[in-house]
Amino acid sequence: MQQLESIRLDKWLWAARFFKTRKLASDAVSGGKVHLNGQRTKPSKDVKVTDALEIHKDQYSWEITVLGINAQRRPAAEAVLLYSESEASSLKRAQDVAQRRAERLLMPDDLAQRPNKKQRRQIHRFKQSDS
Repeated sequence: MQQLESIRLDKWLWAARFFKTRKLASDAVSGGKVHLNGQRTKPSKDVKVTDALEIHKDQYSWEITVLGINAQRRPAAEAVLLYSESEASSLKRAQDVAQRRAERLLMPDDLAQRPNKKQRRQIHRFKQSDS
């Protein structure tokens, strides 16, 4: 088996398990969510070992260095070995996760749900008594 020197960016992102499908990876690269060596790029651009990637997905971001290339999608334990994340990036992401968790705990669940039957009756009675 020969060792690959480079691979398409969208295929590498898929193999490293940043995106579930190559289509999602390709759309993210085309949309400017992934930067290769500080530059916006195309999904077909080749990625080599030691390249720097900035990946923005949902509310999270990663600053990573490519350590390996794998053409096939392997288990997550093997996919983590394909890159190394900078210390600053992992600390920032951990802080973001903690902040979102704290915000979710402070936000009451009642606001996110629709009113039940009893609450709807109370709302209707309140509106009718007002007029």
